[in-house]
Amino acid sequence: MHHLLSRRSLFIAGAALAASQLALAHGPTRQKVVEKVTIDAPAAVVWDKVKSFDALAQWHPAVASSPADKGNAVGSVRTIALKGGGELIETLEGYSEEQRRYSYRARDGGALPVTNYTSTIQVTPDGDAKSVVEWRGAFYRAFPGNDPPPDKNDDAAVKAITGVYQTGLANLKKAVEGK
Repeated sequence: MHHLLSRRSLFIAGAALAASQLALAHGPTRQKVVEKVTIDAPAAVVWDKVKSFDALAQWHPAVASSPADKGNAVGSVRTIALKGGGELIETLEGYSEEQRRYSYRARDGGALPVTNYTSTIQVTPDGDAKSVVEWRGAFYRAFPGNDPPPDKNDDAAVKAITGVYQTGLANLKKAVEGK
């Protein structure tokens, strides 16, 4: 009986391993990016700069305009026009004035090599005179099948979102600190 049980366990373990390797061979996996910056200003001051869903153009250097049709109401649609051309359409999914946080989604990455993109930006106090801004996103690469072209693979997607976050946060820090 023990011999049969260990054979069966081995078979199940082998089948599970084969299934997991098969899963890795098909399609994209969800990617994540988290960027943070510490700003020498109280959280309320930093939040004031980023809290409007349509204010992205006021602090992100790559954004020409970012109007939102319903302001900070959940369901508001923001159309981002990039300075170099291209656009993104994002929908506000959650907004909390108390937690200084909002979340949004873009099904299609538009000018970015991503799909099913979700993102959250949050400002938290770091003592009385400083704050930390965290911008996080999760997404899939733009090319859904196997063997994506280099401009639509996982690396391109992560690099693009990382660049958007780092550039935006660095400019936000500069704008708020006045340096």
